[in-house]
Amino acid sequence: MSIPAANLMTALRSGHSTSPRLTWYGPDSERVELSGRVLDNWVAKTSNLLQDELDAEPGMSLRLDLPAHWKSFVWALAAWQLGMEVVLDDGAADLLVTDTPDDAAAAGFQAIVAVPLAALAMRWPGELPSGVVDYAAEVRSHGDVFMAHNEPEAGLPALRGSAGHEHGDLLEGFATGQESGVRLLVRAANGLEAGLAAALGAWKEDGSVVLVHPDLDVTQHLLDNERVSGS
Repeated sequence: MSIPAANLMTALRSGHSTSPRLTWYGPDSERVELSGRVLDNWVAKTSNLLQDELDAEPGMSLRLDLPAHWKSFVWALAAWQLGMEVVLDDGAADLLVTDTPDDAAAAGFQAIVAVPLAALAMRWPGELPSGVVDYAAEVRSHGDVFMAHNEPEAGLPALRGSAGHEHGDLLEGFATGQESGVRLLVRAANGLEAGLAAALGAWKEDGSVVLVHPDLDVTQHLLDNERVSGS
C-alpha cells in the first residue's frame, strides 16, 4: 500500500489537475501559481533528483533548512513521497537542503543542496562550496514522473519538528483540519512547520493554498483576487 504522501500526490495530479493548488506571493511583486499537475511535476523532479543523484531512499533523513516558501513545500512533498524523514529542527540528518550553503560547508552531511529562492533562478547566484548541489541548475534535467525504487513503509519516520510523526500518521496526526475545497491563506511568518501542516490539511480536503511572504501585507484586494475562503 502506498504511503499517504504518495497517495496525496496522485490525487493532486489527477483530480482537477489544472486548478491552482499552491499560489505564492513574494517580494518584488513575485507571484507563482502551481496547478496540481505542475506542483506534481516539481515534486517528481525533486524526488528523482534525491533518488537518482543523491542516492536517497526510504528511512533516510533530510534537514529542510528553508523558510516557509513554495520551494520548501515542494521539497517536503518530494522527501515524503520517497519515504524520507523531514527534519525541521537542528538535529542530525543524512542530507541538508538550504538557502545558506556557505554556513553549512563544513557540516557532516552526506550531501548538501543549495536552493535559491528567487522564482526565476536558473542557477545559484555566485560560487558554491565544493560538492554542494545547485538545485536550480540540476532539477530540470530530472524526470517528470517519479517511480520509487523501494516501497516505503507507513511506520517509517516522516517528520521531526516540535513533535515526531510517522508516514502513516502524516495526514491524520500532523495535518491541521480544514474544510472541504478550502482556498486557504497560509502566512509564511508562522513558520515552515505550521505552513506545511496547514497546506497538507487543505490538500487532503481537495483544497488549495495561498502562501504569503512575511514582508507582504495581506490586503482585502489579495484575498478577493485569490478567492480565499479560509485562514
